[in-house]
Amino acid sequence: MKNNLKLHLGCGEKHIKGFVNVDSRDLPTVDVVADAHCLSMFEPNSVDLIYCSHILEHFGRREYKEVLEHWISLLKDDGILRLAVPDFEAITQYYARTRDLSQVMGLLYGGQTYPENFHYCTWDFATLRKDLEDLGLTNIERYDWRETEHAHIDDFSQAYLPHMDKENGYLMSLNVEGKKS
Repeated sequence: MKNNLKLHLGCGEKHIKGFVNVDSRDLPTVDVVADAHCLSMFEPNSVDLIYCSHILEHFGRREYKEVLEHWISLLKDDGILRLAVPDFEAITQYYARTRDLSQVMGLLYGGQTYPENFHYCTWDFATLRKDLEDLGLTNIERYDWRETEHAHIDDFSQAYLPHMDKENGYLMSLNVEGKKS
């Protein structure tokens, strides 16, 4: 029987069945309490899928590539890194339409409700794709959250403005995945 190890990094209060749910905070939904930058409890080349929804931006602009490199090292060949990060292009377009900065503050700066809940980076698709290509991922493309095995989990990969308007609103999350070759 093939081992199918899937990690949900930065899970917070969103537990996904069938994944090992990892967060730096000890919450009831967390299977493994660990910093997502140092996941030494997982062997290199052992993970089939890593899913991270709005966690990468919590790392500094001088450290996030090192974090990505570490996550990619954990993936098996043909393993998938699935990321969701605030979409700078969508954020700026929404702001240009509404001129309401209060609606995008959380996307830009984080919730700031606990020490790790600050944002340090943001991306558009071209920038994130280049970062992932530079680190050796292939088949980098946007994914539709509705077509994932975790679509039933309402996390920030489904962040819309106006809030929760998934039918008529604007998706503020840049959802991208790539494959380790």
